[in-house]
Amino acid sequence: MKIDYSKYADGLVPAIVQDYDTDKVLMMGFMNEAALHKTEELGRVTFYSRSKQRLWTKGEESGNFLELKSIAVDCDNDTLLIKAHPKGPVCHTGADTCWMEKNHNSNFLNYLEDIIALRKKASVEESYVARLFAKGMNKMAQKVGEEAVELVIEAKDNNEELFLNEAADLMFHYLILLNAKGYKLDNVVDILKQRHSK
Repeated sequence: MKIDYSKYADGLVPAIVQDYDTDKVLMMGFMNEAALHKTEELGRVTFYSRSKQRLWTKGEESGNFLELKSIAVDCDNDTLLIKAHPKGPVCHTGADTCWMEKNHNSNFLNYLEDIIALRKKASVEESYVARLFAKGMNKMAQKVGEEAVELVIEAKDNNEELFLNEAADLMFHYLILLNAKGYKLDNVVDILKQRHSK
């Protein structure tokens, strides 16, 4: 990646930060070569602060870091596009972005993952999810297998309602299994994105 730091008198290039998941533009800062190296070394977005006259890692005081996912340079080699996972509000005002926009992941599956995480802590009398977790990993994996077979069977017929319901059952149990293994759907999506970019 070739970056032309000499284009501007202060040796800084604009760095636009975009949410890796939602594509929302979060903020803009400036980087010099040292800030870029620090970003790559830490895995957290680091700028050169013109007001502090030093390197500044976003979140170093608030804990709201920007976890680095990728860096690209534009066609003129003088502006960076950084994709990151924000660990909290990005703006110093407490807003999600520096443009006061909401940056919520509207993906229902991510919301469902949060519900699964809550329900696994409930009592087994109250929650199907808690009962499944109580039975252990083998039962959860077996349940995913059963739902996959039921989906395949329904795929051979022409009953749309049954097919879609079995697809929903499989997805639900798949999310439970991911949680049980300590992963989220985003981990799988990251792999798919990497494959797609090759």
